[in-house]
Amino acid sequence: MIPTVHEDRADGSHARYTLTDAEDGHLWGVCASADGLFGEPRRGTYELFGWVPEVADPRGWVGSRVWLVPDDEARDPWLLEDAESLGRLPGTDSLVLTGLDDYEGPPEGHRASVRVHDGHRWLGSCREFSRILPDAGARPPLVLRGLAQSDRLRAALTKGTRRALNLEQAALEIHDDQGERLTERLFWTQVRSWRASSDGAGLIDLELDGETITPVPGHVRSVWELWLAGPPDTLGAWAGLDTRRREVWLDLVRERAFRRPRPDRPAGHAYELDGRHTTDEPGLYLALGEAVNGPGGYFGGCLAALDDCLSGTFGYTAPATLLWRDAATALEHLSKALTADGEPRNLFAEVLEVLAEGGMHVTLA
Repeated sequence: MIPTVHEDRADGSHARYTLTDAEDGHLWGVCASADGLFGEPRRGTYELFGWVPEVADPRGWVGSRVWLVPDDEARDPWLLEDAESLGRLPGTDSLVLTGLDDYEGPPEGHRASVRVHDGHRWLGSCREFSRILPDAGARPPLVLRGLAQSDRLRAALTKGTRRALNLEQAALEIHDDQGERLTERLFWTQVRSWRASSDGAGLIDLELDGETITPVPGHVRSVWELWLAGPPDTLGAWAGLDTRRREVWLDLVRERAFRRPRPDRPAGHAYELDGRHTTDEPGLYLALGEAVNGPGGYFGGCLAALDDCLSGTFGYTAPATLLWRDAATALEHLSKALTADGEPRNLFAEVLEVLAEGGMHVTLA
């Protein structure tokens, strides 16, 4: 019998990881450690020819999202995730950007003039751009060490055929120190090899093909590590994080909210929001989530999700009141945002409107 994630293994270590079949949920095995899960994903490189900056110096700028808005209005804007400027290419008028290579944009070889923004300010424009494919070097395997295998996995390994060793889509669940699921990673993979583990009798080290497994980047890992002891028990534990890490934090509270829904408070409840750290969009929703549902609480991550939360089953029943303290912070940072296509957007006003329509009477302080 293999341990559940809520139990210690026979060797006394904690079952941090659970590997399951993503389609039917059947268990492959559990283990305490994994090699190759963390690393830097492949990044694409973009050369922007004839770069004309609209900020003083974009070198070194790092952001969670950059939008490339084409002059051709028939084409939608293109999103570059986790973008970083490397500055001007020496001896040229080109700016070099890198970003995660989950590319969704124009066809290969397409070149056009674009204007670039980060959702808050215009960064500059160029007469054309080119995408340079990332290095296609081999990715390291994912090795699950000291894996307590299920009967299903044992049978597949015994059979040993290519088909049997193809796990197709797998889910690797990551659990905190209390055994509660923190998050999961989905990927397509197959078994490359396995061997007896030095971690204990009957355990194996399972090596999975890493070519289709996107590693967890450092900024994600650093937030996960804050949660491994358990969900936060104080308000504003995310306040010192930058925008990228706040987005990771918001993903975790969203996942937890759908696994562990909060009971709705009765109508007429008075909430209070600490607005000191609402300097970006994820900060706004994190503060709102904690105002309604306490530390690690969730109450929307975008306008549509906020509207859903106001309809019930997320700790709230209309009507209610919200005292928004230090509202000037959100007004300063969120009232002059940009949509994907670069149109002005007052996110602060939009959130207030959705709250009012959902029966939340807001007082700004």
